[in-house]
Amino acid sequence: MKQSQHMQTGIGLRAPHHHAIQELKPPVGFLEAHPENYMGGGTARQALLAARDRYPVSLHGVGLSLGGAEPIDLAHLERLRDLSEMADPFLVSEHIAWCRRDGVYLNDLLPLPYTEEALAILADHVVQVQNRLKRRILMENPSAYVAFTHSPIPEGAFMAELSRRSGCGLLLDVNNLHVNAHNLGASPQGVMLALAPGTVAEIHVAGHHIAGQAGRCILIDDHGGKVADPVWQLYREAVCLFPEAVTLVEWDSNIPDLPVLVAEACKADAMRQEALIEAQYDRAG
Repeated sequence: MKQSQHMQTGIGLRAPHHHAIQELKPPVGFLEAHPENYMGGGTARQALLAARDRYPVSLHGVGLSLGGAEPIDLAHLERLRDLSEMADPFLVSEHIAWCRRDGVYLNDLLPLPYTEEALAILADHVVQVQNRLKRRILMENPSAYVAFTHSPIPEGAFMAELSRRSGCGLLLDVNNLHVNAHNLGASPQGVMLALAPGTVAEIHVAGHHIAGQAGRCILIDDHGGKVADPVWQLYREAVCLFPEAVTLVEWDSNIPDLPVLVAEACKADAMRQEALIEAQYDRAG
């Protein structure tokens, strides 16, 4: 696997860009793939393996339903293991969420209440996955649109305890932090400050959709546009708290031409460097 020579920030490997990535060879840090799109073999898997020859690759799963009460779908886990062995990713990640009920997969990542019972189930599932993959995985904080009546553990404390119990790393999505702050009044800083720096290995930034009118709107985590200014500000705070974490720009709907996505990754890379230099000056002063 060759290392990218320029940026540290990664972008998603999405089907509309398969050919363009091979032709243009953009100077991004790595490529992230949703493994569910590449488990079936064929030309999609060929594109992933071809990209892997030039770039580091991460696998960002959306189908294990690790936060669900049902046992893990072992067939799905085996397919993930097989793909991981072929692609040799430098990171594997999933979500603090669930998406399966009675064997039926839902087309969404649904949040779970932050309770001791949910934490125990999730931690057990994460350990099971890590044992089968023989590697640490990262777990990402979800977006949410309604609050649970009983969710006594603060989100940051829930994530920190999940990492402590299971040994997993954490993937911090700062767009989700902003969405939850707007929709539910959650504290992004409260979440970030609860996490140990060594546990956060990746940061996501993404765009969101504003639904409704000013004063009566909600934010939808659709990954369908450029990163908003408030999310960039949270990103600057996050990179200072977690300077070793890599960054990924997510853009999964209304996918633009590849140069537009690469420009957004360039912006993230420049902002990361500026924030770290400013933090260094502040400490020196």
